Amino acid sequence: MSNNGSSNCKTCFIELLEEVIRDRIREGDESKSYTARIASKGIYYASRKLGEEALELVIEAIKGDRNAAVREAADLVYHLLVLLALTGLSIRDVVEELERRAQWRRE
Repeated sequence: MSNNGSSNCKTCFIELLEEVIRDRIREGDESKSYTARIASKGIYYASRKLGEEALELVIEAIKGDRNAAVREAADLVYHLLVLLALTGLSIRDVVEELERRAQWRRE
């Protein structure tokens, strides 16, 4: 997921967003940061928000509204990154697990 100088790095933005999320949580300025407000309410609140976004994505996907589904998917990814940060995990951890699961593809 690291940028090797290629302009085709598709995950670099996710890593940058993850870094911004961690900074906002660390700074904790709830008056300026939605992320800080979520973090201040704790892991249960952040978990509930992630679940809500997942449900909203499912609803839009079933309705067949592509644009709304993309917006909800973006919300879902954002809230996933917040929850990962609050639990001490990163998107790198998730990617490594996906790569481990895909071992059979390399054989």
